[in-house]
Amino acid sequence: MIRDVTDLEVYVESLRLLKKLYVLLRKIPRSEIDTVRQCKKCSKSIPANIAEGFAKRASSKEFKRFLKIALGSSDELITHLRTLVITVPRLTSEAKEVALEYKVLSKRINSLHKNWCSGGYF
Repeated sequence: MIRDVTDLEVYVESLRLLKKLYVLLRKIPRSEIDTVRQCKKCSKSIPANIAEGFAKRASSKEFKRFLKIALGSSDELITHLRTLVITVPRLTSEAKEVALEYKVLSKRINSLHKNWCSGGYF
């Protein structure tokens, strides 16, 4: 049974990935500071929106709206990581790996969004 936002795997995973992303971001040159800022903003938005939506879960529609916002932030972050492959080629392997993990997270958020009202989560 889900009683707290920390019981949601997508929330826990978004925080785990945040740590991994920050390790990567420390390796990016100052010339790409705008990308670093955007990545930080997107990555923090994911768990924040999941938590805010969970707090409003009494309204399934509201929770699902916040999940969609979190999904958008995750997909935006994936795009920023793809641009790093172009702008900082020495980080290609790490950026692709982190992007792949966020892609999995996006799929899981989308699945939670689709299944929330099915009764399996209440």
